[in-house]
Order: sequence, then structure tokens, then C-alpha cells
Amino acid sequence: MNMLYEKYKNLKIDGSWIGLELGGGMPCFCTPIGAEIIGWDNGIHYCFIEGFGDMVFCVNPETCCDYFVYPIARNFCDFLGLILATGGTNTLQQIIWWDKKMFDDFVNCPEEQEYKARPEVKSVLDTIRKGMDVALIDTPFEYIKDLQSKFPCEQISFTNEYYDILGIECPNGIVPED
Repeated sequence: MNMLYEKYKNLKIDGSWIGLELGGGMPCFCTPIGAEIIGWDNGIHYCFIEGFGDMVFCVNPETCCDYFVYPIARNFCDFLGLILATGGTNTLQQIIWWDKKMFDDFVNCPEEQEYKARPEVKSVLDTIRKGMDVALIDTPFEYIKDLQSKFPCEQISFTNEYYDILGIECPNGIVPED
């Protein structure tokens, strides 16, 4: 069990303000085998996956890229540092399909700035800053792009339902049950 994640849960904050609501939903067709879901933002969820250590993944059932599941932090400490840098998970989960200009445009847009300035968001981020031993990640875009460029997404295991829904063959040769 990830001790830093347990410490985060014990803060008892309303993580919905930063896109990391505890509980909140059922796994979906693209939730990997061995996933421990650690937070939700509507249907998008974040998890650890058995066999990948403390790496944090995003599971996005309505993805805009080639992957439904992709890494966004090497560990939970970095994940919180990325959240502190960007104000929430919304920015983090979109980096996979953005270039640097799209990222900069989004984080600097008035709507995003207004949202991050809300007292509820500031309160959650301040609680994380004060209650956790976490360093802000100064270059979130570069950090995530580097991590994703080196990660072998094909090593993530999915249920037969995933392959059935996408209409693709299971890579391990197992024929899905009817």
C-alpha cells in the first residue's frame, strides 16, 4: 500500500475540486486488470496498476489519443507535485494529446485562472501543501511528456470486455467468452 496515498486520504479533503474525488464510480471497460483506483473526475479515473510500482495512471474512457490508459506520474508524490503545479488533474490528463502551445494556452486561459483562484480549490491545494511533504513540479508538461514517451503502454493488461468493445484481438491469444 502506498503510504503517501494513505496520508493523502487521511487529510479528508474534498478532492473533487482538483479532479481527485475519492470513491465516486465503478471501473469501466478500459480500467486495467490490477488497477487500484485512487480518484475520480467524472468518468476519468486515476489509479495504480499492479506490476507498475507506484506509477500513477490516467484511465480516460473518452480519450482523444491512441490510449485509454497512460501514465501521468512516476509516483504519488510526483502526482501531487503536478497537481500543485497545475491546480488539478484536468490539465494533467490532457497533456498526452497536447503540444506545448496548447498546454500554455490552456493553463493561461482566463477560465482556468479563475477556477484555480476559487477559494475551494485554493483551500484543497493549501491543505496538500501543508499536510504532505511534496515538492511542486516546475515543468509539468515536460515531466509528463518525458514519462509518456518512454512508457510501453502495450504492457498494460485489460479484460476481455476491453477487446470485445474495441473489436480487436486479445494480444495473449485468449478468445473472449460469448
